[in-house]
Amino acid sequence: MRLEEALRLAIGRLTAAQVGSPRMNAEVLLMFTLSCDRAYLYAHAERKLSADETTRYDEALGQRAQGVPSQYITGHQEFWGMDLIVTPAVLIPRPETEHLIEVILPLAKTMENPKIVDVGTGSGCIALALAKELPGSQIHATDLSPEALEIARANAARHSLDSRIEFHKADLLEDIAGEFDFVISNPPYVGESEADMVQLEVRKFEPRSAVFAGTIGAEVIARLIPQAKEKLRPGGWLILEISGTIVEQAKRLLAGWDNVEVKNDLQNIPRVAIARSLGLGK
Repeated sequence: MRLEEALRLAIGRLTAAQVGSPRMNAEVLLMFTLSCDRAYLYAHAERKLSADETTRYDEALGQRAQGVPSQYITGHQEFWGMDLIVTPAVLIPRPETEHLIEVILPLAKTMENPKIVDVGTGSGCIALALAKELPGSQIHATDLSPEALEIARANAARHSLDSRIEFHKADLLEDIAGEFDFVISNPPYVGESEADMVQLEVRKFEPRSAVFAGTIGAEVIARLIPQAKEKLRPGGWLILEISGTIVEQAKRLLAGWDNVEVKNDLQNIPRVAIARSLGLGK
């Protein structure tokens, strides 16, 4: 079967299975199967797939048609210009989370050697992006999942950033020594009560503990905020990814902090909550 025909049939198969963006998914999985880029697909449309390639492509399409995210099939996802390993042990990094990096960088660049902790690091995407952009920083990353920490360490090693990040197995900030200039986190913030509003493939395949925080969605940040207050230096910053569903709860939980602000994403959805610990700047 020629590439052109294989791609056409794959798009039809994914469309029938009601997979979003069927052409993009069909292309991504074919590029994965052939270890090539998109330009190759269209420059070699007449190339014939081998029997082995046809089998592997069919298997990948079958998984995607069943709802398995393409990132878990290919084992990769891009974040902040870096190719990261992802498995079902970690949440798939998303473009919205890059807003956290955009918020922290201008603040961190005013400090000589900022000390930062990424809470619930998962794939390590936030910690790696900060290590890449802030060469003088001291970065720590925590996660309760040993499997997630294994992926995060592998990603740090792949990008030669393993010497820059200290990883800790911890429940949020429990038993983490020292004080920090920044506590940053993309915590679970979806409530079980709104589970039906979450994409089926997220509910079914991504780690539940990284998506759902409890009944209302604010339970994890309710634990993290007081821990951050204890760990931040005077004038230090807490930066959290949130959703519109918990924005009011987040504001209430941050009462008593300085410079509390909520920034919206490109879709005008509340996405990042920022607060400064009491002390400097008062």
